[in-house]
Amino acid sequence: MTSLADACAAVLRESDPLTKVRLARAAARAWRRGDLAHRFDAAMPDAPGRPARPELLPPNRMPKRGRGGSEKGRIALLHALAHIEFAAIDLAFDAAGRFGAQFPRSFADDWISVGADEAMHFAVLYRRLRALGSGYGELPAHAGLWEAAEETAHDAMARLAVVPLVLEARGLDVTPETVARVRAGGDEVSARILQRIYTDEIRHVGFGAKWFGYLAANHDIAPAEHWRMLVRRHFRGVVKPPFNDSARAAAGLTRDFYAPLADEEPSTAQADRL
Repeated sequence: MTSLADACAAVLRESDPLTKVRLARAAARAWRRGDLAHRFDAAMPDAPGRPARPELLPPNRMPKRGRGGSEKGRIALLHALAHIEFAAIDLAFDAAGRFGAQFPRSFADDWISVGADEAMHFAVLYRRLRALGSGYGELPAHAGLWEAAEETAHDAMARLAVVPLVLEARGLDVTPETVARVRAGGDEVSARILQRIYTDEIRHVGFGAKWFGYLAANHDIAPAEHWRMLVRRHFRGVVKPPFNDSARAAAGLTRDFYAPLADEEPSTAQADRL
């Protein structure tokens, strides 16, 4: 692998979870050392490699996982989060490899660092599941995470609008309460893992806000209004409270972006996609 695109595509194609982690970390180290050319001469795969397990189900067929109070509930919670982090490795490397040619070199710096973070998050959750007597793949996981990448594969601005600024931002809303519940259940080790992930995700959402703003400025677009249009068009869900306004603001995602969407009926968003 001599180019950044080569390295990103190799991460995406890998199906074995731990090998994907190793490739992600190796790509990040090679990029930091200057061993990879800032060149986009390889196409990103249409779909990433996935292991045979976990079984992937539509989100509406996923079993309820509870609130993480019992050990069984915490295992289900950590498994769901591990699956999110596993998919997030691919989302970060896909962003760098698919859209990097449209941006300054620092765009790749940011998203490769995000990919390395997501690989670390997955590895830590993988080990924690093993310590609790379970493992990644032991429970089903939902199949909807890559849909956001497929929906926005044609448009860097849409990708930034949906993945970091909707999906990851939602993690900022729900994680503090999750950390508190896990800690109250006596699992301080898992609580510290989730707190570390939360801290990193603020930075990741910040990269989304930074590069979305860069594109908006370059195209003389009103960023908040355009973000809402892209979310209505490309996000198959509803942006709803409660919002962690302080964490979102720390990442550069202010209420003028998302608060108007929270007041809309779902039908409004659906109509805008037609």
